[in-house]
Amino acid sequence: MPVDPTAVIVAVATALGGFVQGADIPLPVKDQAAQAIQSFEASAPAASQQINDIIGMLPEQVQGQAQQAVTDAAAAVEDSLKPYLPPAPQALPGLPAAPAVPPPAVVAPPVQESPRYTAPPALQATPIGGDPSRALPGALTDLPEMAMAPIGAIAVFVPWLKKAGEICEGIKPPVLAALYSAENGFRYGPTAPVSRDGARGPGQFMPGTWAKYGKDADGDGKADILGVADSVMASGHLLCDMYTEIEGWQKQGLVKGDTLDLAIAGYNAGVGAVRRSGGMPSGLPDYENQTKPYVAKIRATEARFAGILTPLVGNFGDGIGGKIVEAALRYLGLPYVWGGGNINGPSGGGFDCSGLTSYAVYAATGDLLKLPRTSETQWGVGEEIPLAEARPGDLLFGNWQSGGPGHVAIYIGNGQMVHAPQTGDVVRVGPVFDGMKVRRMV
Repeated sequence: MPVDPTAVIVAVATALGGFVQGADIPLPVKDQAAQAIQSFEASAPAASQQINDIIGMLPEQVQGQAQQAVTDAAAAVEDSLKPYLPPAPQALPGLPAAPAVPPPAVVAPPVQESPRYTAPPALQATPIGGDPSRALPGALTDLPEMAMAPIGAIAVFVPWLKKAGEICEGIKPPVLAALYSAENGFRYGPTAPVSRDGARGPGQFMPGTWAKYGKDADGDGKADILGVADSVMASGHLLCDMYTEIEGWQKQGLVKGDTLDLAIAGYNAGVGAVRRSGGMPSGLPDYENQTKPYVAKIRATEARFAGILTPLVGNFGDGIGGKIVEAALRYLGLPYVWGGGNINGPSGGGFDCSGLTSYAVYAATGDLLKLPRTSETQWGVGEEIPLAEARPGDLLFGNWQSGGPGHVAIYIGNGQMVHAPQTGDVVRVGPVFDGMKVRRMV
């Protein structure tokens, strides 16, 4: 079995990030250090392949021993890092726990001479909503689910992944998310990498395909191959068209195989390759070394993205509560900063728990409601309700002390909340903690 040190590198990066965020050093120095840590984390896939390549050159009879030795060493490093990693929140009994996320499967990366896929460069901070002033400098990733890309970047895609995932029954948001992770690492805008063959944007469209599927999905007056909305919707329509065409071929006995696998293969190699091969494209070096691993990678990470997207693609409602949730979700991945944030947004490079709730409630209500600044004083606003009656936008209070609650979060439904947990962590979605109480602000 191939060896994957990715989890170790991500764990090291997260631990270092915790040290940096908790250190008493100037903010510019923190940002510079966080960016260096992020670049180190982005080296994980390359390191994994290098180790696997070395083991593959060893005599066959000793490869198993070498693999086990590296696996044992990786486990030892992970164990040594556990005291420095943020603790995992405990799910509240009686409420649905966060979706289980399986460990990532190790799949050989696509061969670089392929015309369709270009491996993304080192991870960089991604502006939210395309506004450079709201970029997340050195935003740390969510461990372990978000080892592939900054969650702040994925949050920008969420509304469109949900919409594109409703075009047809066969193509769902987690598949689209996994595909966009593989295609261009959720990079978009003018700096998004372009493949050597000329494929552009987050969906890596060739000019001819874009001419057919590129439409103005967000109503800004142009079909932007570099944008999020237009690209994701184009991908959804392209995949759904191929899915339907492949289903027809299957009924005629012209192709065999899993329909979704073949549609993903068609996105990579062209649906004509599926038809010519009678199923999964095979025979040519590009198909064997690139298309098949590409499909396997997307299907292997589909469940992981399902766990990430499930709490984000829910229906939060059209009222103020839904707007509170959506305001907080815009800042997923932003570092926790003690005392950070207020009604105007993040400060000092991030939010603390009550800074996030202050901002989200004010952003959703305008002048209607301006919360006091701390979790203890916010507990005095609104009306306490039973936890069983909580709905999106209600505030959750926990970590009870003599002076009141030491933590506050925003309920998003299905036993999940969005919050800024602690130093060394980031704004994230997680299960409701045991012992939390609820207040309805509006």
